[in-house]
Amino acid sequence: MAKAIMIQGTMSNAGKSLLTAGLLRIMKQDGYKAAPFKSQNMALNSFITKEGLEMGRAQVMQAEAAGIEPSVRMNPILLKPTNEMGSQVIVNGEVLRNMGAREYFAYKKQLFPEVMKAYESLAAEYEIIVIEGAGSPAEINLKQDDIVNMGMAKRAKAPVLLVGDIDRGGVFAQLVGTVQLLEEDERRLVKGLIINKFRGDKSILDPGLTMLEEKCGIPVVGVAPYMYIDVEDEDSLTERFHQRTEAALVDIAVIRLPRISNFTDFNVFESFEGVSLRYVERVSQLGRPDMIILPGTKNTMKDLKWLRQSGLEAAIKKAGEKGTVIFGVCGGYQMLGETLADPQGVEEGGSMRGMGLLPVDTVFAESKTRTRVQGSFGRLGGALKKLSGAKLAGYEIHMGITTLREGVGTLTEIGNAYGDAVKKQEGAQAGNVYGSYVHGIFDSEEVSRSVIEALAAAKGITLQNLKSVDYQAYKESQYDILADTLRQHLDMEQIYRILEAGI
Repeated sequence: MAKAIMIQGTMSNAGKSLLTAGLLRIMKQDGYKAAPFKSQNMALNSFITKEGLEMGRAQVMQAEAAGIEPSVRMNPILLKPTNEMGSQVIVNGEVLRNMGAREYFAYKKQLFPEVMKAYESLAAEYEIIVIEGAGSPAEINLKQDDIVNMGMAKRAKAPVLLVGDIDRGGVFAQLVGTVQLLEEDERRLVKGLIINKFRGDKSILDPGLTMLEEKCGIPVVGVAPYMYIDVEDEDSLTERFHQRTEAALVDIAVIRLPRISNFTDFNVFESFEGVSLRYVERVSQLGRPDMIILPGTKNTMKDLKWLRQSGLEAAIKKAGEKGTVIFGVCGGYQMLGETLADPQGVEEGGSMRGMGLLPVDTVFAESKTRTRVQGSFGRLGGALKKLSGAKLAGYEIHMGITTLREGVGTLTEIGNAYGDAVKKQEGAQAGNVYGSYVHGIFDSEEVSRSVIEALAAAKGITLQNLKSVDYQAYKESQYDILADTLRQHLDMEQIYRILEAGI
């Protein structure tokens, strides 16, 4: 069985996911076969494995850092919030059902056998498992039947590294308070402390580290700097939404829906010079972009109501009348249609009119489409006609069936990415409005570059020295930078000793 080590945090966004990825990359570089694991993840950014199973993208990112194929075993429970009080519960990659918070809290202990089955399967296959916790282990109202923090550490016999976020302030109180709120047997599991997101002169911090070790009786194994690493982050915690990027020569605006999902579909555009990718949640922020993207959402009908009430729907339609390219992905594609119907109450129930920018109709169904796909764009019209014939790959994950009205052009021709020869027509186009169910549709260099060149040409400009982006190679370079940075600031020899000693 694999050795295990666990990263827990004093709070959400302490940096657990990134540190887990960095440790996995270091272990890969050091010749170990290592894998990530998070028993329960709450996120709207999800991914479809080659088996057609759904898992959180944070563990996909960590698997990429480790140089291994993502497996749903790395994230056996995924909670996708549907509203403020409930989530769709996904177990081993398949939908169980929607549950309210109180119902899930009472039910989750029944899922622990599935968690351990997934963990033990991974542990039999790999040398090291780096486990990520969730939130804080000191949430005393949630500790009963814990399956994601100390409860998981005990079952996996994993020593814990506790991470605090100094960038928010109060890091010593975070770490000391967390340790003191733990039960005695839980405190014994914490073998090292890490201060994360530090900026400045570490010598000024050193006296505090000595006091921290004295108060906790636990060694500090590193002070990690604030890192500007471009890897996929948790959807609920990303800083991308709060950046106020100025419009560049080619300007792309993504509508930040309240329940936005899979915004990672658009990260590739951030890699091009002369291109701005902005997240917009008010009419005053929209400006005059060259392309407006309506992203995926966990609740299409509710977010369409928000779009309508905020005035953004009217602003988008007005921009469309002036020729601005509008592209909808998954839930955003559904919004662009004529009607949405929910006869089985999958989302809101009932029916509502869409934005009327694509002649398509969507009916929500209880069954979820989950598949990896590959194919190519068809013969396109409008500003993005340059995409015609371009190869694409990605995945579908949705609970709606969209039908095209007579005479509407399709967008792509795709099939299963793993050998299924049957192709289907997918998506829709009308003028400069495009829609598709395929997540990751822009990821390839051919597609993203063609989109940018087409947008530039539509406004009569040429981007000089537009650099080609091998997005996969770019991500690999970011993982290496992450690993190199952590090697400089963490005591990896001590961390390996903690791993080897276990508990």
